Amino acid sequence: MTTPGSEWWRTAVIYQVYPRSYADADGDGIGDLPGALARIDHLADLGVDAVWFSPFMPSPQKDAGYDVSDYRDIDPMFGTLADFDAFLAAAHERGIRVIVDLVPNHSSDQHAWFQEALAAGPGSAARGRYVFAKGKGRGGAQPPNNWPSFFGGPAWTRLPDGEWYLHLFDSSQPDFNWDNPEVREEFRDILRFWLDRGVDGFRVDVAHGLVKDAALPDRVVDTSGQMGGLGNEAPYLAQPGVHDIYRDWRALLDTYDGDRALCAEAWLPTLEQVALWVRPDEMHQAFNMNYLGTPWDAERLRHVIDESRTVFGAVGAPPTWVLSNHDVIRHPSRLALPEEEQSEGIGPASKVLPDPVVALRRGRAATALMLALPGSAYLFQGEELGLPEVVEIPDAARQDPRFIRTAGAEYGRDGCRVPMPWTAGGPAFGFNDTGASWLPQPDGWGAHSRDAQAGDPASTLSLYRALLRLRRAHGLGSGDLEWETDEGDVLAFRNGDVRVVANLGADPVPLPPGEVLVRSGGRAADPLGTDETAWIRV
Repeated sequence: MTTPGSEWWRTAVIYQVYPRSYADADGDGIGDLPGALARIDHLADLGVDAVWFSPFMPSPQKDAGYDVSDYRDIDPMFGTLADFDAFLAAAHERGIRVIVDLVPNHSSDQHAWFQEALAAGPGSAARGRYVFAKGKGRGGAQPPNNWPSFFGGPAWTRLPDGEWYLHLFDSSQPDFNWDNPEVREEFRDILRFWLDRGVDGFRVDVAHGLVKDAALPDRVVDTSGQMGGLGNEAPYLAQPGVHDIYRDWRALLDTYDGDRALCAEAWLPTLEQVALWVRPDEMHQAFNMNYLGTPWDAERLRHVIDESRTVFGAVGAPPTWVLSNHDVIRHPSRLALPEEEQSEGIGPASKVLPDPVVALRRGRAATALMLALPGSAYLFQGEELGLPEVVEIPDAARQDPRFIRTAGAEYGRDGCRVPMPWTAGGPAFGFNDTGASWLPQPDGWGAHSRDAQAGDPASTLSLYRALLRLRRAHGLGSGDLEWETDEGDVLAFRNGDVRVVANLGADPVPLPPGEVLVRSGGRAADPLGTDETAWIRV
């Protein structure tokens, strides 16, 4: 049994695989599990502790797999359960744990339960598994309330029989009714299905959702005419009852050996709210979206780092750190945008991106800063190659429902999901052998490829390898942080025997004495330039 406080997830570097864009073994243009298995040694060589797979379960793919029609199988486009078992075994052989994405807030409208609900009609037990309601106004022609969909438009769709169903996301993603005991038991069984196969944990999508105010009240519009943020003021988010669900799940995971873990995706305004999800009897981790949304500014970064350590530490949870994922602008591009745009996250405001040289330099510096922090860190596939956001995607090729439901008003998330370049040339830059690609890869994508970087000691791939190796060798994940500066444009702190210096200012700064273990840019003996980070042995 692991000693409390030394569990693997407290310090792990976890790599997100977006399956449809990682590696394609059958050449149909969509990544798959056999492709991921063929590239597993890239993960071992990189030095990550765990892999988190975005959804690969059967789905109509209206929202890239976040619309699940069967929670106990693999979508044929990604392979089979045998393919998953093969990847799991190969990962475990290499000391890499595997985390599965779970989507409990909603299913696909093609899920057997929802199809049964449509056929059964109003008032049926089948409809009781989802959130159905009568409309307002004459003949019930108006939605039950004013709740908006995160993908644009109202969160309600009316059926021919007059009832409305709730979908906080796309209309093809009906929300479950978590007040129904049958729903709760179904997901306990789903958890057991994957735990019995040997998975090491779950990333829980929309973990602040699930429970809705049963009275279905309107969401209050503030004095500015806005619907407010994503906090407790929304009657469909962060409801107190959601915590009982995760206490139940935690108790279930605790019956399994191996420190199985739950990680919450909970987009909430304050870290104090997020910390409620990681109290000792609930989830193990929660994504630190507050850190992700912090601009490249020394004072604000210093504040969010301190606040994260304090707030998560108060409930006995490790802080987590993340810069990129499948929902946001890739961080080299995002952090080099004008400051007012850096926290916007989902999709760029325009098709104009910053200077790529500045973006890559800043992205490398931000990663070197993040991986020196104590706690657990998340990486998104391709960031180890320094991939920028892709904006030159024709409108006709875009697939994100955000783009589609807003008629292009929201640029969407396709730009961070473009398939990986593995080789400098060849079909689809090594993504497959046929040249097919579900999203178009830009010209010059091969310059970022793994093969182009593997032998270059100055490449972004080599930087990531060095950072992960040194992070583990010096125990930075389990260490502690002691600031050496408390103001100005330089962030400097000690973590164990490593001094970390990040220069966010315009002027070079001298490096303190000591052996330079790694730096994100420049030569070891040079002063630290703008947008550079160095690790120095104390």
